[in-house]
Amino acid sequence: MTEKKIIAHEKQYQIPKRVFENSGTVNPQTSYYVPLENVSNTKKQDMKTMVDLGRYFSIFAPWQSGKTTFLKRFCSHLHSDPTYVVIMLSFQKYRKLDKSQFYAQVEKKLYDQLLNRLKEVKCEKTGTVQQLLAGHHLTDHLSFSHLLEELNRVLEFKKIIIFIDEFDGIPIKELENFLTALRDLYQDYKEVERKALYSVGLVGIRNITKLVVGGVSPFNIADLVELPPFSLKNVRDLYGQYTEETNQPFTENAVKKIYEETAGQPWLVNRLGTILTVDIKPGTVEPINEKDVEKAIDILMLEQNDHFDNLYEKAILYKETFIKIVFDNVKYTPNDKDQSWLEQYGLIKKKEKKAVVANNIYKERFIEVFFNEANVPEDISTRRYVLPGDRLNMENILLDFEQYIAQIGVRAFYKEKKPYEKTGQFLLTAWLYQFVREGRGELRCEVGSGLGIMDIILIYKGKKYIIETKVNRQNLSRTLKQGTEQLSQKYLASEYCAEGYLVIYDIKTPVGAGCEPQYHHVDEKKITSFIIGIAKS
Repeated sequence: MTEKKIIAHEKQYQIPKRVFENSGTVNPQTSYYVPLENVSNTKKQDMKTMVDLGRYFSIFAPWQSGKTTFLKRFCSHLHSDPTYVVIMLSFQKYRKLDKSQFYAQVEKKLYDQLLNRLKEVKCEKTGTVQQLLAGHHLTDHLSFSHLLEELNRVLEFKKIIIFIDEFDGIPIKELENFLTALRDLYQDYKEVERKALYSVGLVGIRNITKLVVGGVSPFNIADLVELPPFSLKNVRDLYGQYTEETNQPFTENAVKKIYEETAGQPWLVNRLGTILTVDIKPGTVEPINEKDVEKAIDILMLEQNDHFDNLYEKAILYKETFIKIVFDNVKYTPNDKDQSWLEQYGLIKKKEKKAVVANNIYKERFIEVFFNEANVPEDISTRRYVLPGDRLNMENILLDFEQYIAQIGVRAFYKEKKPYEKTGQFLLTAWLYQFVREGRGELRCEVGSGLGIMDIILIYKGKKYIIETKVNRQNLSRTLKQGTEQLSQKYLASEYCAEGYLVIYDIKTPVGAGCEPQYHHVDEKKITSFIIGIAKS
């Protein structure tokens, strides 16, 4: 009897009514949705407060991080009050338009939404506004300003809020004029309590408040609002909605694992939700656990999708900076152009005082792609390089690396007809990456030490291996002397290491020439050097 009661009360799997959205804005009727938390400016004012204070602001967030979804939900909330007239524009497809086409599109979208809203709330000035719009056409930024000035005169008891999504798509020739028009409107009506154009929000992947056009920042009057990623609670609530519909739960460890690996990036969270419930454990009430998450991540890592393709196109532009951030304790520098672009694309973020990759999935996905481009063999067994006591046989590792260079050729070493040192460092880092995969060790490049910047440091089983790379252009003996002294007196001393390794790429030595290790003893430090030929044939 007891067993029958238990079976009778078992929950059965129910077909879900919604999906995990990963291809556009989220409609809560058809997709699982959670509101973002703690959306505020640098003064900790929330969006509603900023609107009511008549503020202009820039909403900044990377691609596919929930900007448009957040904006639509916020506008819907404002429209519950008839005082507000929210206009939502998007410049996504406007970049290649000329001035007349651009303002014609703005006119159509703005006029339609304005009149529809006034009719919806039965505004007594609807007819007056309709007459005004019929005789006023937008042709440039001045006509845009004049329109809003007239609306300020006519609609003094309504609050117009204009949001412009995908602002990055504005035709570049109109950027300065348009932003300057908005700034002037803000300054002219800042002290006016009753005004029609009450608040403006520009939305994009770039921090628009930092834009400098013609030597000045035309939108420096705006607050900056950064949309946060999902919190752990957001992730738990999102998956909880699926559980409510289907009776299939996610374990707490699974939720935490997803949050840790994605750092709350909304697209990744939703995509993993789909993989877990459609590919890993479909049609069951069996809990989704941490091991299931690991399988889903493995699938995601090998997946071809627009999200990764778009980010890869951006990451490749700043590959060297990205790789340094992957392996180093890189200081976050707000005015560093490479860091700024990587941050705007959502590939890196600030964590305390450091620049770090935005999440573990991006780190693994793109470092694997970059290193695969280096054609490092995937079937290398690291066991052949491990000595008793978990020590690495660095001589064999670097001798085999020299053979790898001979196989792939030296074309990559030459940039603008000059030997390029960064290439050698990158290829060696790619070669050494096999020893740190899946958390087996640590690999860093250009690491600050007490007395300088070390090129590469590999930490395996708690032991440090410090490697300096150089390109010899003229005098090999001098380069060798400089490298050994630099290693012994600076890096090995500051890191309390007795051994180090020097790799010299020599433009005069033929590719594939016999590379024999040379041993040097400097200041009681042992240094093993390798001369790798990169001479052009």
